[in-house]
Amino acid sequence: MIVVFIVVLVVFGPQKLPELARGLGKLMAEFRKASADFKGAFEEEMREMERQTVQAERKKAAEAAAASAASTEQAQLEAPAVSEPPATESPVISSGEESVARSSDAPSGTDTETASAVESQETPQDTRQSA
Repeated sequence: MIVVFIVVLVVFGPQKLPELARGLGKLMAEFRKASADFKGAFEEEMREMERQTVQAERKKAAEAAAASAASTEQAQLEAPAVSEPPATESPVISSGEESVARSSDAPSGTDTETASAVESQETPQDTRQSA
């Protein structure tokens, strides 16, 4: 650096040296300012891109959550429809306390349907036992 200073002193002379130093200082200040502006703009763009990425991820997560909730809701709505027996099936006759006692008297009203259904399901063994 000392060698460069001596060469500049010999080439330009002692009167021009202060002017050159001032010009060099201004040039360095402008370079630093431009560099800082460029760095700030670059960092701002990077922050904006990160912000957009985070928003896109949140949007995807929200859409996925909404789709999951919708499918769960739809599954809950469809589940009772699946568990209900179709209208074409015959009525289920339960055994035990709910069955109608068999007697020689004909049952009346809705008990007739139950009694006839019970009788239609009797096996030959049941018929022998009741006789």
